[in-house]
Amino acid sequence: MNTIKRYAGIIWIILGPIAIHYLLQTAGSEIAKKPGLDTQIQWGVFITVFYPIAIGFILFGLYALEGNYDHIPEVSSELTDYESKPL
Repeated sequence: MNTIKRYAGIIWIILGPIAIHYLLQTAGSEIAKKPGLDTQIQWGVFITVFYPIAIGFILFGLYALEGNYDHIPEVSSELTDYESKPL
């Protein structure tokens, strides 16, 4: 299962830039179709909201690839103190 999680991490890392590219490409084409302030504001909001989500895809994938999700605690006694772990 941990191997599947790591391969899924690669998929998430690839999906992030693809989502950003598709978002910017769609915004450009929609603004070109209907150049107006309302369209620019609408796509500006979309980009502002979804760009950090796509960055989160990349970070999630990096964490999965590094193995940070190999063991998920089931009870609170398995939780570790994150302040004592070196980054």
